[in-house]
Amino acid sequence: MFISTRGNIEPQTSAQAIALGMVPQGGLFVPCEVPTVDWRQYIDSDYAALALAIMKSYCGDLPEGTLEQAVKAYHDGRFDTDNPAPLVMVGNCGLLELWHGPTAAFKDMALQILPYLLTASTKELGEDKEVLILTATSGDTGKAALEGFKDVAGTKIVVFYPDGGVSPVQEKQMLTTGGNNTYVAAVKGNFDECQTAVKHIFASEELRQKLSENQKVFSSANSINWGRLLPQIVYYYWSYLEAVRQRVVAPDAKINIVVPTGNFGNILAAFYAQKMGLPIANLICASNKNKVLTDFFEDGIYEINRPFYLTTSPSMDILISSNFERYLFEISGRDSKQITQWFNDLSTTGKFQVDADTLNNCRNNMTAGWADEAEVLATIRKVYNEYQYLLDPHTAVGMKVYEDYKNSNGDNTFTVIASTASPFKFAKSVLAAVTDDQDEHDPWAALIKLSTLTGWKIPDALEGLREKPTMDVYRCKPDEIAPYLMHMFIEG
Repeated sequence: MFISTRGNIEPQTSAQAIALGMVPQGGLFVPCEVPTVDWRQYIDSDYAALALAIMKSYCGDLPEGTLEQAVKAYHDGRFDTDNPAPLVMVGNCGLLELWHGPTAAFKDMALQILPYLLTASTKELGEDKEVLILTATSGDTGKAALEGFKDVAGTKIVVFYPDGGVSPVQEKQMLTTGGNNTYVAAVKGNFDECQTAVKHIFASEELRQKLSENQKVFSSANSINWGRLLPQIVYYYWSYLEAVRQRVVAPDAKINIVVPTGNFGNILAAFYAQKMGLPIANLICASNKNKVLTDFFEDGIYEINRPFYLTTSPSMDILISSNFERYLFEISGRDSKQITQWFNDLSTTGKFQVDADTLNNCRNNMTAGWADEAEVLATIRKVYNEYQYLLDPHTAVGMKVYEDYKNSNGDNTFTVIASTASPFKFAKSVLAAVTDDQDEHDPWAALIKLSTLTGWKIPDALEGLREKPTMDVYRCKPDEIAPYLMHMFIEG
């Protein structure tokens, strides 16, 4: 069963929680109890078997065969390697490559699974309604969600992205998805404004009622949906199994996990893996110049009244980290009244401050750091020169924060860094870093030049992308999203 972080809904089954996406009155679903999963039982398992076991521990009420069918995605050819999440040694740490799926970003690890969970959940509830999936993206979620739900019967998906706030490759990926049920909208604003508008729509009883009258229901493919977050827990277990198999970690020895994160979902999955019994010593939260999370761990104040920066790691250009609510709920002893107060304050004043005990609990569980733009490019260059390994800018943020962490305290614990995207998704930035080439290459020429220079293969997902036909884009302001949905999917 699943409860709300704000204590404002009766406990729900996993099917109900996944179908709803988020709590309609505000708040996010979390499991009533966090199960224990012993990694030792899966030392000889492949990725699909591990995923099945972990997801069953949370979603035992889904129709029989749902999860078995879902995990086939990991070995049916959708990923370009037999191992969908290889752990690659780079220097003295392991890079967990999460970008071997159909969109070359870590979101595929969950969004190739979510359509199975969501359609099965809707059927389990006896709702013969079309599911309208609303998704805000800072770059990678959009394409992965579109690809995952493309032509899935009984669904339509609309992705909202900040106009000018994603890379040209990310935008082109979204616009070339195809399918008869996919829609994209460019929003004049940043990701936080996109995400906030979508959350307000979920909370609108009027819109929900009108959808219901037209045999439709809302859901989400963002990590606010537990069905999206759940598959991400799996790859942290997998990283530990791989480290033990490669004999870089002794069985039962603890590891550190570094995650470059903006919306806090990816590192939250690692946090839940830790709560489930995975031997994790320290969680390290890495931010770019939009360092709202790093500042919180410094002073206990979460404040979004600050400049918003467009960086070379656009998927992390976020100030309102949705999943941080789940983390604070767990760290505060599941105090739903306190969570409600803090996030009401955030909504009305743009900031909140936690008490000293909560801040100490956060610091005891997690370390945070950030990297500026010059440090990101320098890290990409350094790692390539020393190891001939290409980091994308997001993963470079993680690597730089890890180096700072290690230099400050001398912690030699084996560390896994989540590598969240192919370097070719951000070829212009990566090329500039490894060559000091300041020429204004277009993103497509940069792809080819980076591949030619390094010998790295361009992912299949990006080959020929420039020539693919694009779909129409609706351009709007944040306050025009609701009228757009009404016109397109209710009145129209």
